[in-house]
Amino acid sequence: MKAYIWSVPTRVFHMMFAGFIVAAFLSGDEDNLLNIHASLGYVVGVLVIYRIIWGFIGPKYSRFSDFPLRIQELKEFVFNIFDHKKYAGHNPAASFVMISMIGVVFLTVVTGILAYGIQEGRGILGFLNSPYFKEMKLFKEIHEFFSTLLMILIAAHLGGVAFDRLIDKKTDTLGSIVNGHKNIDAPSVTLNWFQKLFSLFALGLAAGVLFYSLFFNSVLTKSQYSAISYAKEHPAFVAECGSCHTLYPPHLLSRESWSKVMDDLQNHFGDDASLDDKTRLSIKEYLLSNSAESSTKESAFYILKSMQENKDIIAITQTPYWKKRHESIDKNIFSSNEIKSKANCKACHKNIESGLIEDTDIKIPRIKETI
Repeated sequence: MKAYIWSVPTRVFHMMFAGFIVAAFLSGDEDNLLNIHASLGYVVGVLVIYRIIWGFIGPKYSRFSDFPLRIQELKEFVFNIFDHKKYAGHNPAASFVMISMIGVVFLTVVTGILAYGIQEGRGILGFLNSPYFKEMKLFKEIHEFFSTLLMILIAAHLGGVAFDRLIDKKTDTLGSIVNGHKNIDAPSVTLNWFQKLFSLFALGLAAGVLFYSLFFNSVLTKSQYSAISYAKEHPAFVAECGSCHTLYPPHLLSRESWSKVMDDLQNHFGDDASLDDKTRLSIKEYLLSNSAESSTKESAFYILKSMQENKDIIAITQTPYWKKRHESIDKNIFSSNEIKSKANCKACHKNIESGLIEDTDIKIPRIKETI
């Protein structure tokens, strides 16, 4: 006898949920995919909220009230694993794992949005960057903790499905994920019009959120930082500094570093870049006022933190943070015709001369192979 256990909305949700979580996991460590990672996170957030609501208004077997969540029942199931009671819906072990997964996914999404806002100054919580940027590492670590915990729960879930397949092929639990049917004597589910409309709206909303986030200037991924016109803010800074090299944003060095640079221009990295005192002091004041100490940007925070043990550094490329961020890059790239020097930051960071060093803007030129 067959019974219809998992309705179409439940199965569609399951496929979307699994697919987007995998995509989010794969894009999590790639800086240039950060906005895509965040977009996927929002979609997973919509889906987990849908599943929570579905757990109360959905059909039998999908409702939390149908989950066997008593500890005694879990013990009996585990101790009689090879001869356990048949469950049309989730068994006790699966029920505990599913509830845990829903909770952990929710916390992963929330902490991800927090980390995205605080560390990157992006998304719906980007306004938290200013008051909490000094704690950005903590929020990132919390998000990574829940992400890791989620992977463990997913592994447990997959392991349970595989084990069930080995000991109980007849019920066809694995196949029911695709076709909705189990070989079991149990009542089949039906959906009323409200459940159908709600599912269509919620699952459509998830797809819409992804489209909106990826292809529009979305509030979900928008940065609180905007391009800076240094030419308007301080023309002399652009004219004197930008005429010879990349116009480095002031927030990439400390006040002490800028003071040393501007007080010794006659020995400026092997060149004499001397200026008249009025111009020099004007540029120096501008750099000190906008140094790393006055910025909430991620790069400023970590550069300043990395310089605590060596405050004599005057080259951005000599800061421990810069070295760590670039250590995985092929050293030949910096001497290639496309870049030529580690100091040529604008070769990879297209908006650096507007004060923006976004992970999503990084584009490392490919080295042309010679035969």
